[in-house]
Amino acid sequence: MAELRERLLPRKPSVAAVPLPSTAARESPPCCRPLFQGVDFSELKKRGQSLRSWIRVDAATGGSQVIEVDKFTMMRRCDLPARDLRLLDPVFIYPSTILGRERAIVVNLEKIRCIITADEVLLFNSFDGYVLQYVVELQRRLAAGTRDALDGGTPSPDYLPFEFRALEVALEAACTFLDAQASDLEIEAYPLLDELTSKISTLNLERVRRLKSRLVALTRRVQKVRDEIEQLMDDDGDMAEMYLTEKKMHMDSSLDGDQSLHGSSSAGDGVSVSSPVSPVSPPESRKLEKTLSLSRSRYESTKCSDSTTENIEELEMLLEAYFVVIDSTLNKLTSLKEYIDDTEDFINIQLDNVRNQLIQFELLLTTATFVVTIFGVVAGIFGMNFEIALFKAPSAFQWVLMITGVSGVTIFSLFLYYFKYRRLMPL
Repeated sequence: MAELRERLLPRKPSVAAVPLPSTAARESPPCCRPLFQGVDFSELKKRGQSLRSWIRVDAATGGSQVIEVDKFTMMRRCDLPARDLRLLDPVFIYPSTILGRERAIVVNLEKIRCIITADEVLLFNSFDGYVLQYVVELQRRLAAGTRDALDGGTPSPDYLPFEFRALEVALEAACTFLDAQASDLEIEAYPLLDELTSKISTLNLERVRRLKSRLVALTRRVQKVRDEIEQLMDDDGDMAEMYLTEKKMHMDSSLDGDQSLHGSSSAGDGVSVSSPVSPVSPPESRKLEKTLSLSRSRYESTKCSDSTTENIEELEMLLEAYFVVIDSTLNKLTSLKEYIDDTEDFINIQLDNVRNQLIQFELLLTTATFVVTIFGVVAGIFGMNFEIALFKAPSAFQWVLMITGVSGVTIFSLFLYYFKYRRLMPL
């Protein structure tokens, strides 16, 4: 990865060493001692500028370079508010977002945080491999598109503007990253759940709990990307706002038209100076020029809106393709969650079965204890210190034991019949 980064990103030029002032010049007289002694004001100035390192990919050449730009310069360069740049700050964790602005598209998709314009892509400089892979893949597609245009002379029917190709690479990187995490989670989850069904232990339950927490977090991230793509597909205005190349072409053509109109009007003013003009003609000419300009602007806006409505289909098809991909990943995670829920239900059924067996054993033990208690009652009666005629009979004690045993077995059988056949004790 280090070799890829060195090959992809050129090194920053070394800064020439600035000679330090002499010791005599640095020494100040005692009467002019600075107020904040020991404070490095150059470091404070550098912190105040808040320079950030960006990777810039040019749309025309496909070349990449590392630039350092502060926040306010980036806001003026891309015509973005500060809250949009805050979404790209790697210090904070924001959910996935795709915003279409007047001159840029702000993309925050998992590892890819970039600003896409009609002329360039600006990414936060990071050591993450996904960022470098994004730059390499975008350069490859730009080179392939340039090669096809040079060979065929005309672009292919599925040719996309630069901002959509950059957005497509970002969507592909995000969907691939999330799908890879979902696949890894599946590979880890199914054997663990099968092991838990065969052996319920505290260690396996703790591992499943951690797995479920990771699943919930990943599902939330995938759901956010899916909702963001779906929200863009449902709003034609947001999709039309993302046609940066077309808006730039219309802006350039309108500027050229204004310049040509300004030149013709200045020429007309030169002619009008040399010729006699009636006092009524200037207001009429201004009215006519105003009417023509209004009609021309209405025609241009109607034409632009119609073309945008027609061309919005290509962006919608692009978003729909990756919507299907991210929806498949979400279905995969949903199936895994349902499997975990089924495993939990199965474990609860097993625990209920064990609990019912314990209850059954407790009932049987209670019944046996009751039968044994009968013998204790009979022995206690015969151990009393009073005389009756039955005590003097030679075989009286044997008859009492037999009657007591038959009574205990009868009572125990009645308990079993009542518990099992009356469904009061689980089988």
